[in-house]
Amino acid sequence: MANIRLTKYFNFEAAHALFGYDGKCRNVHGHSYELYVTIVGPIINDPNHVKNGMVMDFGDLKEIVKSEIVDIFDHATILNQNSPHIKLAAQLREHMERVLLTDYQPTCENMLADFAQKIQRRLPDGIKLHSLKLHETPTSFAEWFAEDN
Repeated sequence: MANIRLTKYFNFEAAHALFGYDGKCRNVHGHSYELYVTIVGPIINDPNHVKNGMVMDFGDLKEIVKSEIVDIFDHATILNQNSPHIKLAAQLREHMERVLLTDYQPTCENMLADFAQKIQRRLPDGIKLHSLKLHETPTSFAEWFAEDN
């Protein structure tokens, strides 16, 4: 049976700050993130199966990524809870509801590693996460590949 890759695109807006960074990104700033999620698996070949002819229903993949990533990160301010930014987070929470504290520096690279774990644990049996691509800007992105991990 042939393995097929499926890719679904998502986007979300978020702000972050990189504590200890030596450039402009040490300041709170925002991005229009673009996330590409690629899974791989065999085509279901069972005329009695409701998903016959599919690897995975795009709607099912959308539900996983929306609930694990987009609904949490969209329009959030993302800060490292292991940095002095935790004080800023407390102040922001007085005025904003979407302040997300991570246990990592919220770089594009670390966000991808986090997203990969969250998505992988929700995929059905036989379906593997192949890759993720996260654009922070139109010209800057990071990629995660299962074969590298």
